[in-house]
Amino acid sequence: MDPLSTLWETFFDADSMREALPEMLTVGLPNTLILAISAALLGSVLGMALAVAGISRTRWLRWPARVYTDVFRGLPAAATILLIGVGLAPLGMRVWGPNPYPLGILALSLIAAAYIGEIFRSGIQSVEAAQLEGARALGLSWGEAMRLVIVPQGIRRVLPAWVNQLIALIKDSSLVYFLGLLASQRELFRIGQDYAANTGNQSALLLAGLFYLTLTVPLTHAVNWIDRRLRHGRQATAPGDDDLDLALPGAAGGNQR
Repeated sequence: MDPLSTLWETFFDADSMREALPEMLTVGLPNTLILAISAALLGSVLGMALAVAGISRTRWLRWPARVYTDVFRGLPAAATILLIGVGLAPLGMRVWGPNPYPLGILALSLIAAAYIGEIFRSGIQSVEAAQLEGARALGLSWGEAMRLVIVPQGIRRVLPAWVNQLIALIKDSSLVYFLGLLASQRELFRIGQDYAANTGNQSALLLAGLFYLTLTVPLTHAVNWIDRRLRHGRQATAPGDDDLDLALPGAAGGNQR
């Protein structure tokens, strides 16, 4: 068998993909979304708290936020997941039983918070100081000005970077398999890996990669579209509106005057 045929049968075997597809749809995809969405929500909340603490004038808030960010950005994601998942496993067994998802979500959230906090902090600090001064001049307190004026503008400016981090979370959710998963707890990568190990064919693993692309690529294009709309907004007039206005009687009368 020539190398090209071997490569095709190893990675593009339709029967292997068809065999793994039902389990990926019913088990892997929901579990991946549970891990990614839960970690994204919790990580965004923690990240916003870190961003506010990082720009605070109070040293005892600013320094712990900086140390936290340096530590969790410096550690490999796999090491963080293992440290939290294994280190807190006895506590988890007493609270929710043999389910690694809560600790996996916690680990992913702590990792994401370090990056999202820096993203939010850079966005908040990019807003001009005059915006805060103007809000205070209108009678808003510092907290109200930050919540109603500064933070919304900062988040809008870093929306693409924030969504990029959410895409990274979708991919990092595959690392939770280090904690050991039951058959019903497996996510996309683990299912593909199991089928590849059992059959000696990598097509199921490639199918898992296609699922990740299906999740991440549309999200990337969607946020790019949203970013363009936020930056440029709707056009004041649609193409051809000016010509239509010139043809109206009122417009013609105005030109005559």
